[in-house]
Amino acid sequence: MPLVAITYAPHVAESTLRQLASALPHLVSKAVECPEEPYDGDLRPGDVDLRFRPYGPLDRGGLDVVIEVRSKWFESRAANRQERVDLLHEGIAAATGLDDFGVYLSLPVAAWSQGG
Repeated sequence: MPLVAITYAPHVAESTLRQLASALPHLVSKAVECPEEPYDGDLRPGDVDLRFRPYGPLDRGGLDVVIEVRSKWFESRAANRQERVDLLHEGIAAATGLDDFGVYLSLPVAAWSQGG
């Protein structure tokens, strides 16, 4: 399950954030799709977790939006991670019209368990 943290500047419109909330689950799922965790296009609860947070008074960075994606490491994902994050960036730009944003893809060794 990808965990996605979206940090945004105060001037980013709520409509843009709503577009992100709508587009990111599918775009992230496509970006991290691999043989070990295939994406069938049918998102269910727990498949992608989005967390939105405004920049705090001490945060610094300069971009309007920073999107951090963490998804479990698999060799097949790691082999082309730059291509994956570049395609994700392009998809987000096309879906939202954002241009001043960055995407960080992290593939840690991890495990996930979910109930219900």
